[in-house]
Amino acid sequence: MEIRPFKPEDAEETAQVIAKTLRESNSRDYSKQFIESNISSHSSDELIKASKQRHMYVICDRDCIIGTGGIAGYWGSHTESILLTIFVLPEYQGKGLGRKLIETLEKDEYFLRAKRIEIPASLTAVGFYRKMGYDYKNANAEPEDGLMYRLEKFR
Repeated sequence: MEIRPFKPEDAEETAQVIAKTLRESNSRDYSKQFIESNISSHSSDELIKASKQRHMYVICDRDCIIGTGGIAGYWGSHTESILLTIFVLPEYQGKGLGRKLIETLEKDEYFLRAKRIEIPASLTAVGFYRKMGYDYKNANAEPEDGLMYRLEKFR
């Protein structure tokens, strides 16, 4: 397994990883309509646009992309950053790859310069991020609009 920076030519395969993960892993927590809308917002074109504004990484198993994640400044801040678009294919979950991806993101310059890092966590993944040291923003353990938690970590 290798974690490396995302390249524009990774976009289509990465979009497929996100779609499969959303449909399989998140379907117990979200409606089909919500999942399909989320997939649309993670198209290959959208990923290429996003990669120009954040540092994105992919996890590869040989020549296949099996996961992705990104980090950016939070609304242009130099003291706050945000983790985004973190997905690992369902068949690779539970093998420590998500942890390695978070550890990679936490070595990125956007993380290292920040005093506070936020992550919008899905209902599905909130437990994982809490194990990684992220806690409820402003101690609010209620999901926004019933859809996602705002978590944060201070450095």
